Amino acid sequence: MLLFRSEQHVERWCAQWNRPRGGTLALSQGWRLAQEWYRDRLSPEWRPKTVPEAQAALASIGLAGEFWKLAGAKEENPR
Repeated sequence: MLLFRSEQHVERWCAQWNRPRGGTLALSQGWRLAQEWYRDRLSPEWRPKTVPEAQAALASIGLAGEFWKLAGAKEENPR
């Protein structure tokens, strides 16, 4: 994980290191993702999230698009 000051900083870093731009998220989204992902981790009833549950967790905080699509996730509206 890399932290950047702005969208322009991301673009400069990608250009400097000749890397494609991947997924980005705001710090607030990262915090929400951590809360969603780990909130019940110490519960005796805890179990790993299924792929659909994990995909729904990402979508619930606005992480959508090809980068955030998990392997094995089904398309909502297949064509």
